[in-house]
Amino acid sequence: MAIQIVMDSTGDTRHFFNPDDARELVKAERRFYELTGTGFTAAVRTGPGQVSQMRSFDPNAEETVFLPRLVGG
Repeated sequence: MAIQIVMDSTGDTRHFFNPDDARELVKAERRFYELTGTGFTAAVRTGPGQVSQMRSFDPNAEETVFLPRLVGG
């Protein structure tokens, strides 16, 4: 089971999906591009204490975290 974690001002929302299920995979890919298209940064864990920014959907990523754009002023 893979997971997409969306961080926002209310905390986080977790979306689990089975990468072997074509329908779930399509939903996960759509979610990835919808979130990154609205300004979220996607990151995947690459090792202990290491992350890497993702610019395209990776169906093999076990855990993807979406971080909102920082708001300042």
